[in-house]
Amino acid sequence: MKWFLRNLILLAMLITIAMIAKPVIADSANDENTQTNTSGSNTNITGGYESTTTNNNDGQTNTTTNTTTSTTNGSDIPVNSANSPSFSSMSQDVCSMGVSGSLSTLGVGISGGKHVRDLNCERIKLSKVLYDYGMKVAAVSILCQDPRVHAAMQSAGTPCPWNGKIGSDAQAMWDKYPELRPDYEDYLVKAEAIAKIDEKIAKEKARIEAEKIAEQERIAEEKRIQQEEEAEKEKERLKKIEENKKNEKANSNNNPPVSVHE
Repeated sequence: MKWFLRNLILLAMLITIAMIAKPVIADSANDENTQTNTSGSNTNITGGYESTTTNNNDGQTNTTTNTTTSTTNGSDIPVNSANSPSFSSMSQDVCSMGVSGSLSTLGVGISGGKHVRDLNCERIKLSKVLYDYGMKVAAVSILCQDPRVHAAMQSAGTPCPWNGKIGSDAQAMWDKYPELRPDYEDYLVKAEAIAKIDEKIAKEKARIEAEKIAEQERIAEEKRIQQEEEAEKEKERLKKIEENKKNEKANSNNNPPVSVHE
């Protein structure tokens, strides 16, 4: 198809150049020559020249004046039409599309056309025939040759069959040999995008986890310091109680008991 269109465009360019470069033909019927002869003979000159000649011979004077005007009269000629060939696939069980074109210039006309196969139409028809024969897995398999169908089946959680395997077994094989996927290029683009997003999510989770750990460590440190302060206070309290007991005992030793008699 590309070769046909390229040759058609090249031919159109050549015809256009040929039309622009057409020659100009002089019309001698419109030449105007004025000549005055006194003696001798002169030759009529045409072609857009203007000349004046004076001859002196034995006292004779010959003066010649020539004026030539050249014009070209064009004519309007209607260009013949070039009809494109008709391609029709109506009411026919075929999967093809007709493409045709034509070009017409002055004196030259060209037209051409061809049929182009519709592979997607063929795939659908083959799948329908296989399904009618009861070959449901085969019908789905031939549809899965289309990258769009393969991606849709993947998104729906029903992966395309793989050499007789279906379901999770087929998915495991597609994951093992991703190069065989009909949508491999799109798969790589999606996988790269998913990897970048997952990396961002992982970094965000790591940051949140680090902040959480730091907060837990801060709380634990504050609790430890609080416990140490409480322990120090309790130690001081017990120390004071012990000192008070010692002081009371010392005071009791310095003051002997008094006996009371009736």
